[in-house]
Amino acid sequence: MTTEVTSRPRTARESATSVRRTMDDLLQRVEQRLSTFLAAERARYAEVDERTVVAIDALIDLVASGGKRLRPTFCLTGYLAAGGDPDDPGIVAAAAGLEMLHVSALIHDDILDDSDQRRGQPTVHTVFSALHERHGWQGETRRFAEGVAILVGDLALVYSAELVSQASPALLAEWHRLRSEVIVGQYLDIAAAAEFSVDPRLSRLIAVIKSGRYTIHRPLVMGANAAGRPDLAAAFAEYGEALGEAFQLRDDLLDAFGDSAQTGKPTGLDFNGHKMTLLLGWAMQQDDKIRSLITEPGHTPDEVRARLLDTGVPENVEQHIAGLVERGCEAITDTPITETWRDELKDLALKVAYRNK
Repeated sequence: MTTEVTSRPRTARESATSVRRTMDDLLQRVEQRLSTFLAAERARYAEVDERTVVAIDALIDLVASGGKRLRPTFCLTGYLAAGGDPDDPGIVAAAAGLEMLHVSALIHDDILDDSDQRRGQPTVHTVFSALHERHGWQGETRRFAEGVAILVGDLALVYSAELVSQASPALLAEWHRLRSEVIVGQYLDIAAAAEFSVDPRLSRLIAVIKSGRYTIHRPLVMGANAAGRPDLAAAFAEYGEALGEAFQLRDDLLDAFGDSAQTGKPTGLDFNGHKMTLLLGWAMQQDDKIRSLITEPGHTPDEVRARLLDTGVPENVEQHIAGLVERGCEAITDTPITETWRDELKDLALKVAYRNK
């Protein structure tokens, strides 16, 4: 009896270790795919004109600067949990394409948010602004810098499609939905910031479309579909919707209260941009003064933070995040995947909801 009891945990550990080893190997292959793809593009365009590599170098630098690689991770997890073959190069290309799409979104998002820092480094438009000023070029510096950054982001979008085209056609429908949703969600984000009306339904819709589905739900389903398991879509959707909302709420809290040294970007951007985030929507329902602190001149992000703390909003949001994590984990309780992969998804839920950057 003693032997049986001790052997079960050992088997579970070995299984979990094998899962982690496979995931680490695939994520490393994603990194290699991204770097070799961009290096080949750089070499190709270097023969055309030396100016062309400047835009590609901006992409290379941003990809190399790190990042959480959440979208590739969820895509690969959905694929392996569904029994996909880890040696299939198509899933690596799909995961790399998701990361390239994310790079495109980051570049454009930094322009929209007027952010000067990303992953602890100057944002793309900030780099090109400095380049324009340093050389004393013609035209308006800001217009040049943002125009170039838009094009660099567009280039990443084109590259993302090229990478995903090398994957299984079974995931393309989900890929197309993901791309259109993130852009539509981005528009809604801008529109809601301009209107700045208290509409919790709209705030949640933006968070789900722009962040949750794009980060967790659809990458998971893309992976499962590539492995020939569309039957997992419903459970992965429920898991992804819950964890996607938790992910966005954590993002909101980090923007409000995070340490920029850890997050790699300035804090308070949502306040400055009048973003109608889930956090602010929640807060404004409880306290009308929050609106005036953000929209009226003369107030600082520190005043908004103090008011949020006074009204207990962060604590309430933390409780809601905990409930979302529980809901997400419950969604995969009876999913027809192995216990090891179910545990892996639960671990990912905690990492997403309780990250510090």
